[in-house]
Amino acid sequence: MTTAAQVQEKSGLATKTRVRRVPKPYVHPYLGGLVLGLVLFTAFFVTGNGLGASGGLNRYLVFVEDLIAPEHVDRTAYLLTMAGGDTNALDNWVVIMSAGVFLGGLTSGWFNGRIKFETNKGPQITNRTRWLMAFVGGSFMGFGARLARGCTSGQALSGGAVLSLGSWLFMFAVFGGAYALAYTLRKFWN
Repeated sequence: MTTAAQVQEKSGLATKTRVRRVPKPYVHPYLGGLVLGLVLFTAFFVTGNGLGASGGLNRYLVFVEDLIAPEHVDRTAYLLTMAGGDTNALDNWVVIMSAGVFLGGLTSGWFNGRIKFETNKGPQITNRTRWLMAFVGGSFMGFGARLARGCTSGQALSGGAVLSLGSWLFMFAVFGGAYALAYTLRKFWN
């Protein structure tokens, strides 16, 4: 199997040759699920905490907000628990885990030849509409994650692994809502 492809570019008078990685196939879903389960078990065993991402991203935002408007953070009860007074919003395990997830994904994408700029969409919509839909959907997911006190990885994976009823109900609601919304928005992908 070829791991690199030669690509020639003509720019002005010179022709440059660069090497582009050929994407490797994805891991089988069952193997990926097994590895994810082992990672989740290891996270519980080593740190005493499960997995989650929205809490880390939230703390990054609160850290920046504390730099810009510390008086607002000190007056808001929700923000005060993360960054009030001398408390550093980045002094939490979930911040390090979120950075590791980003760096791990970037490293994996680079090694497997999947880093590229592209917009995945159906033929019925423009790139601009796709980006707008992604922003709106991401905003709803972020708001929902804060409202539900966790994202899908924190609620469904970590909470589901310890058999939390609320986490299982959350996951059924996520799948039900996603299927219903996907059916109504299918014209954007066909």
